[in-house]
Amino acid sequence: MEYTVQKLGLLAGISTRTLRYYDEFGILKPARINSSGYRIYGQAEVDRLQQILFYRELGLSLEGIKEIITAPSFDGAHALREHHDRLLQRRQQLDTLILNVEKTLAQAEGRITMSNEEKFAGFKQKLIDDNEQKYGQEIRSKYGDEAVDRSNLKLKNMTEEQHAAVQQLEGEMFEALEQAMEEGDSASELAQKAADLHRQWLTFYWDTYSKEAHAGVAQMYVDDERFTAYYDKTRPGLARFLRDAVHVYTGAKQE
Repeated sequence: MEYTVQKLGLLAGISTRTLRYYDEFGILKPARINSSGYRIYGQAEVDRLQQILFYRELGLSLEGIKEIITAPSFDGAHALREHHDRLLQRRQQLDTLILNVEKTLAQAEGRITMSNEEKFAGFKQKLIDDNEQKYGQEIRSKYGDEAVDRSNLKLKNMTEEQHAAVQQLEGEMFEALEQAMEEGDSASELAQKAADLHRQWLTFYWDTYSKEAHAGVAQMYVDDERFTAYYDKTRPGLARFLRDAVHVYTGAKQE
């Protein structure tokens, strides 16, 4: 079975403009161009489009999708298994939130009493699942499944007081970083205070701390644009300044 741009768009429920853009972007080329100049797509292209739409549904950028599906090691069957696992995680997240809403309604009607921990269980699980979706592959490849699973469990079991403390720490860290960046010296007393606050913040999620791991995380903030965007949202260059401050703090070799 072969499809023109229009027919494939109708089949997949997307616009012909999107398909043309995917062609220009280099993630979905047509099988051939016919004598009339029309793009023609075959079964292989249909399967690839399905993969692209799976990844888009999971929130990946087109740049990320292109990197995955054009890699020589790309395995379609393995990718489908990963899609399946992530969809199951999303279903678990939704089930947890639904149960949380049902319990909240029951409490409002006087049928049960919810603990404060129960009230926020669904949101904690959503945070864990969102982090897995955005950063899970990179973090697990760098630190291993066991370390990430322990960190997720620690977050899930975090008390209301601990959550408030970690939020306050992060706010203090950003404030110290911004002030230190004004001075422009990553080795200054204020910059090193920010690096220490960052260490304290990390230990809320880590079972064990090492200077090497601390420096590695700070480097990842610069290497991965998603982490960079999070830290640079308040001030451009903040992620790099934090990396430099942490490398001084840990004695890591500057890059």
